[in-house]
Amino acid sequence: MSYNIRTLAARSCYDVVDQGMSLSEVLPKAQALLDNPLDKALLQEICFGVMRFLPQLEAVCNQLMSKPLVKQLRPLQFLLYVGIYQLKFMRIPDHAAISETVDAARELKGQSLTKLINGVLRNVQRQPALFDFDNAPAAVQFNHPGWLITELQQAYPQQWQQILAANQQKAPLWLRVNVAKINPTDYAAALTRDCIEYSRPIADLPAAIKLMQAQDVTTLPGYDAGWFSVQDGAAQYAATLLQVDSSQSVLDACCAPGGKTCHILELAPQADVTAVDKEPKRLLRVHENLNRLGLTANVIAADASEPDSWWQGQLFDRILLDVPCSASGVIRRHPDIRWLRKKADIAALASLQQHILQQCWALLAPGGTLLYATCSVLPQENSDQISYFLQQNNDAKLDILPQQLAEQPYGWQLLPGEQDMDGFFYARLLKTDLNSISPK
Repeated sequence: MSYNIRTLAARSCYDVVDQGMSLSEVLPKAQALLDNPLDKALLQEICFGVMRFLPQLEAVCNQLMSKPLVKQLRPLQFLLYVGIYQLKFMRIPDHAAISETVDAARELKGQSLTKLINGVLRNVQRQPALFDFDNAPAAVQFNHPGWLITELQQAYPQQWQQILAANQQKAPLWLRVNVAKINPTDYAAALTRDCIEYSRPIADLPAAIKLMQAQDVTTLPGYDAGWFSVQDGAAQYAATLLQVDSSQSVLDACCAPGGKTCHILELAPQADVTAVDKEPKRLLRVHENLNRLGLTANVIAADASEPDSWWQGQLFDRILLDVPCSASGVIRRHPDIRWLRKKADIAALASLQQHILQQCWALLAPGGTLLYATCSVLPQENSDQISYFLQQNNDAKLDILPQQLAEQPYGWQLLPGEQDMDGFFYARLLKTDLNSISPK
């Protein structure tokens, strides 16, 4: 059976925005209906684009329609966004974009609306001034929800527009070379032999390689042999900052999908690593990654915030705590996050993060190190958490990271787009042995 890509795109975007489903859940199912890899890529491009420019697409429709389509016609409203995105932002010929979108309306049981859809798209084609948003509300100008813009303005008065602009960019494809199997320089040479352009832009991440153009990673040299993993440069700092050696026991407390777990073992192959995540389905990816890379860890389906249900009583020398967060630092990679996340979510996430941090701290041996990490840029989830934790725990000491700036007293905050990496936060905490400290 042949599927219209615009139909699949409209339904996928409707499922995200109106039904609250993640694009990472919806899109693979839609792509599975397509045979041609180029069609799969086109579907992703359209869906990601609609998520990135949703407020402006809505604003254009509002100028051309008396009212939006509602109820059972909502998928057709998203089909309009799909058509407008193609006309404004893609290289698809206008006639093809319009005809394919109108055909998709019929598949979505919108036969009676084909003239309306054709008319709206023709007007978009003829009136470029419809995209003049200089005097529009900030949410439309910057294609982000108003609450998030306000949060970023308060936290980063000099950089908020830079963050929003970075979120609109397509994320590059980063690789992490598996140093347990191949030297990064040798792997770079393999890419060169296959005429694959790349750079190695991060001096303190010698195993990090950024491809100049995204492509199917399964076709890259050494994929089946486990020579590399896909991981953004910012996330690659986790294992290096944790500073594990092979004699130590390590807890990766919120491990799925396992990229950081594997990186720890690549750097310290004999380390005793326990990887915990409460979602069994996500642990399938952890096992797949470990098997492909030839690594071994003790993988447990459990809730890191409830260690009594799984912890065996042995303290860990190192703990990586990449807590659940708003993912506000990886919006460029997951553009639907901005529409799925709500302002009220932040306080709930912050409470959960502090609870997990307190619970896992009890599992750390005196003299041990805990690395707190998020893919967020919001202080409530990052520096505020560390500040509060240090006030509550007199056996905790902040270990200043080399990358920390003077204005970052409670950890290292990377912003989206810095050296073309995702937004990330790291704070390294050392556990002191109170019994060894002499009273004053």
